[in-house]
Amino acid sequence: MPEFVTKSVAQKQEKKIAKRIGIKRIASYTIAGTAAVAFAILCAVVLRAQDQSKSNDKYLLKSPGGIAFSDFRGYEDWSFVSSARTDEVLKVIVANPKMINAYKAGIPGNGQAFPDGSLIVKLQWKPKKSTEAQFAVDVPDFFKQAFVMEKDSKRFPKTGGWGYAVFNYDAASNTYSPDPSALQDCGNACHTAVKAKDYIFHPYQKR
Repeated sequence: MPEFVTKSVAQKQEKKIAKRIGIKRIASYTIAGTAAVAFAILCAVVLRAQDQSKSNDKYLLKSPGGIAFSDFRGYEDWSFVSSARTDEVLKVIVANPKMINAYKAGIPGNGQAFPDGSLIVKLQWKPKKSTEAQFAVDVPDFFKQAFVMEKDSKRFPKTGGWGYAVFNYDAASNTYSPDPSALQDCGNACHTAVKAKDYIFHPYQKR
């Protein structure tokens, strides 16, 4: 085969190869670019969701008296202490493990005080008449607020070692807010009636 023909064939093959390589590079750049854009969008969505989550996080709240809702993190799963009913609200009282252990050890009936770190939460619902039960019974309608108490003798020496706060819940917006009147609400002023029981109304109920 003549030499010039061989060179011509070789040049054509080189051009084809170069063209293929160029196409592959363009494709790889396109894929990489698309992936980068998709990743950037995903990051933006995640960050926005995190910001929204933080803005709605009840555990970022503090009461006017400085009680942090985060001190009571996990109260949704704490053990039941007792319950109560007024004309306005249904109440369920729960406490953290340290306070439950103190209850089981006989406090406050044995004359001793609850240890620092004891936490108790009164969960309050607006009641309604059940339309399903075969008998007259009140059931929770919607959640109203969490009334909290925190034992810290150093922080709250003037109120028997207990700090009080109320965090209101708004069902329409699914958000919590510290009650601005909590300092003047029925906190220590009411609980002094049970000072002999370390300011706690509700005993640990038999079950």
